[in-house]
Amino acid sequence: MNIKEDHLSNDFKTFTFSNSHGMSVQALNQGGIITEINVPDQTGTIENVVLSYQDYEDYIEDPNYFGAIIGRVAGRIEAASFQINGEEFQLDQNDGVNSLHGGNRGFHTKKWDASPFQTEDSAGVVFTYRSPHLEGGYPGNITAAVTYTLNNNNQLIIDYSAVSDHDTPITLTNHSYFNLSGNMQRTIGNHEVQINSDGFVELDENLIPTGKILDVGNTVFDLRKSAPLEPLLHSSDKQIQLANGGFDHYFLLNPNSNKHAVVKDEESGRILELQTNQQGLVFYTGNNLTDGRKLAHSQWKKHLGLCLETQASPASLHHDGFPSVCLKAGETYERQTIFTFKTM
Repeated sequence: MNIKEDHLSNDFKTFTFSNSHGMSVQALNQGGIITEINVPDQTGTIENVVLSYQDYEDYIEDPNYFGAIIGRVAGRIEAASFQINGEEFQLDQNDGVNSLHGGNRGFHTKKWDASPFQTEDSAGVVFTYRSPHLEGGYPGNITAAVTYTLNNNNQLIIDYSAVSDHDTPITLTNHSYFNLSGNMQRTIGNHEVQINSDGFVELDENLIPTGKILDVGNTVFDLRKSAPLEPLLHSSDKQIQLANGGFDHYFLLNPNSNKHAVVKDEESGRILELQTNQQGLVFYTGNNLTDGRKLAHSQWKKHLGLCLETQASPASLHHDGFPSVCLKAGETYERQTIFTFKTM
């Protein structure tokens, strides 16, 4: 195991940690952004499997949220407002009249304190940030920590924790766009995806949850068996069309599974397995990737990457029956997601 720290301009720091199998992960203190995950294909060729920019400066004010820690609340909050204990809080409106991914100054925009670590069989970095009361409109002083750990089983483990002195909503996630072809050689159309879920959340024309949880059965959302993405991305299903030709939907995960999601790319032979103690994930297929910044390795294309955003549901702030994002004062928020990389 090895870890290297580099100091760049604008107080950027990069942390690159690698294992004995040639896998490595690079992360920035800016937004806790994962800029590279380099893993071998079935021939042993090591390539990056997440979308990244050529220039580190482009991660500042990134409309695509490449690789970033998302918070305080991942996802869209209807009308950019919510009530807790009878008190109403107004948030940034950065997605029409709604609030997206923590607002204009969400966790993805912050420089996080970083503490790298290394043991005999793991290496990584602990990112910490203290968010003051009413930052972005959210109640509570919050101390948040996100730990990236790489081990010799080719697992990237992300541990999230937070404590608040007020009752407050929080659900953190990582917004990496995966593309297992390696160095973004192809779109994700040839990827096969499996998600262990019986239900997904219906969206309205503004991509806000309607309050309905729909059965995946007999729909393109039935990913309980592995399915190639290409025909699904071009489906005439109304929900797919609402999301601009693809997925941008919350799936409720079936509990007691050691593989909540699996992504495969047959040509490279790479496999990504996901396990989490979150109750759901947003599956997003890069339908609205914003052009204008130079990518590393590739030109801009729709569906160039997919996100597996493990999180609770911000719809719980307005509707019953959804995994809650509310954290009680003094209690500790603790969540974990494990990405395991294999080959066929």
